[in-house]
Amino acid sequence: MLWQGKSVRSATGGRVHLSRKKRRVEIGRAPAETVIGEDRHKIIRTFGGNQKVRSLRANVANVSNPKTGVTQKAEIKNVEENKANPNYVRRNLLTKGAVIKTDLGKAKVVSRPGQDGVVNAVLIE
Repeated sequence: MLWQGKSVRSATGGRVHLSRKKRRVEIGRAPAETVIGEDRHKIIRTFGGNQKVRSLRANVANVSNPKTGVTQKAEIKNVEENKANPNYVRRNLLTKGAVIKTDLGKAKVVSRPGQDGVVNAVLIE
């Protein structure tokens, strides 16, 4: 599990003596790791009773054309490149910044599918 509390080191690299220990509230959840497949979502209760929609699988992206300003749905074929992790390309994982191949051409994912529950992309070709 990922601890998302305050760092033990300051910006300069010096050690900060924390006033308290780690808390269970500060641990993060496992990443959604959205893959290409038939749509599947998961609703997560977050802090304060709010909700997040995790996209576990997605096969359609809302692709926007910056030249014309038109947005339309397009089927996702596969992941072309992913700067977050080269291994995500082999596993066809969708993350923000991933370049995907769609019906309309290559597009870059601008949303966070694991946080927003939807894949929004902008055409790059």
